[in-house]
Amino acid sequence: MRRRAERVNFAPGGRWDEQAMGTNALSLALRTGRPHTVFSAEHLVSALHGWVCYCAPIHAPDGEVLGVLDLSTTWDRSHPLAMSTVRSLVSAIEARLGTQLPRRAPDTESRVRVHCLGAERAERGDRTLSLRPRQLEILTLLALEPDGFSPPRLREALYGDRPVTASTFKAEISHLRRALGGGIATRRYALTTPVSCDAAHVLRALHRGDTETALRLYRGPLLPRSEAPGIEEWRTHLEVAVREAVLASALPEHALRYGARAPYDAQVHEHALRLLGPGDPRRAIAAGRLSTALRD
Repeated sequence: MRRRAERVNFAPGGRWDEQAMGTNALSLALRTGRPHTVFSAEHLVSALHGWVCYCAPIHAPDGEVLGVLDLSTTWDRSHPLAMSTVRSLVSAIEARLGTQLPRRAPDTESRVRVHCLGAERAERGDRTLSLRPRQLEILTLLALEPDGFSPPRLREALYGDRPVTASTFKAEISHLRRALGGGIATRRYALTTPVSCDAAHVLRALHRGDTETALRLYRGPLLPRSEAPGIEEWRTHLEVAVREAVLASALPEHALRYGARAPYDAQVHEHALRLLGPGDPRRAIAAGRLSTALRD
């Protein structure tokens, strides 16, 4: 088999890009970031018509494609389990890479930025990505849950109990994947490209006890117009987490800043008054807000 492979340039140092070898599984997997099978005459080069190749890309922890794992044999030895074997081996390699390789700093120019707190847009560099509301919901959910979703769980997070066809759901995923230039794993939906999300930054700030940063980044509810069950759940989680951090803070500035966005939250205004000294002129602001909250 090794000698037969060498006769078609399948050897160390051989070029398998499409310019050199035409359509083949290795170049397709590298170009698309997805697994591919190319069988017999599906190869462009006639010398490869006796072969079948099963190939899947290997991703670094930061989503970069490091290379591919390819399993090739003669077409008469093809087997239906070959591609699942390649996928399983790639998953094992990527899991080991996640524990052994340091994460590299992503290129900030190519990183996608999601603005979902009081806003609804995604950008790459100086360009706004053309995403429909549903695709922005998917991107936000994937950014907030790095471990990803099984297809049924993501579908439930988006549509709840509403009857939505599988083709509609998959079309939204496909459009988002194209907009990101790949960037979403296939079997378990998870981001494989660097994405910066303001909501995720707020959560990280809260986890390390940095209320100041969390308040600075928290510019409003998560995707305010979304009715997706998964987004509504995260929206409530963020609102409660930020509010509790403010009530636990000993700095009156935090209560005053949050109170400006929550005019009817009497408990926050009372907390501000407790923290402000008797001669602090800002007590008038907190007292006025508290009066309005109690009156309404």
